[in-house]
Amino acid sequence: MRSHDVDYRILGSDIQVLEVELDPQETVIAEAGAMVYMEEAIAFETKMGDGSTPDQGLLGKLFSAGTRLITGESLFMTHFTNRGSYGKCRVAFSAPYPGTIIPVDLSTLPNGLIVERSGFLAAAWGTQISVHFNQRLGAGFFGGEGFILQKLTGDGKAFVHAGGTIIEKQLQNELLRVDTGCIVAFEPGIEFSVARAGGLRSMIFGGEGLLLATLRGTGRVWIQSMPVKKLIQALAPWGANSKKESGTVLGGLFGSLLDE
Repeated sequence: MRSHDVDYRILGSDIQVLEVELDPQETVIAEAGAMVYMEEAIAFETKMGDGSTPDQGLLGKLFSAGTRLITGESLFMTHFTNRGSYGKCRVAFSAPYPGTIIPVDLSTLPNGLIVERSGFLAAAWGTQISVHFNQRLGAGFFGGEGFILQKLTGDGKAFVHAGGTIIEKQLQNELLRVDTGCIVAFEPGIEFSVARAGGLRSMIFGGEGLLLATLRGTGRVWIQSMPVKKLIQALAPWGANSKKESGTVLGGLFGSLLDE
């Protein structure tokens, strides 16, 4: 099934808004609560799942939607459709925290795109949003990104949100070490694992966390400069989140022990 061919523009610089332009009967899907405004002919409906396989039956829809619960996302998604008989209409979306919106043409990614579980914002109808299991349990448990990620596949446009500035890196059979919370998305050809952040002293007192994410292979990687956990720490340095070392489980344990 081909995705709808939607037009769009991204407004703003630091706190961006995505405005999608829909022809009659075109649809865009988005995370619940992401809508900012919509014009008169736009109608919206909350559904289970992304709607990419409308003939899968009730059990299939329940399974597809249920996998989103595993990633920590809502069971439902909102479908916005231009119900007018002529003329374009617009609907706009924003993410729940400041950052940058990345437009992705999935037709250039035949194997799809792996996205952090909170990174998906919106996509043209026909895009399939599924669960991607990290093959390395250690990366999932300690890597900040979680054992379960999201995978976007299709031939239309999708939009991913990230905190701060976005850096796109093209790896050519290379290795790149990244703060575990700064990974936004990567192509399936990239192997994601974790490694120790130096010696014991550096791990505990270096401020970079106990572990770093390791990306190895050939393909594109998108990195964010300000993941939401760092934003929370900056706004509330003495709050409960200040003890979370780069989003790792062991970092929180060490933070608690050092406070004793």
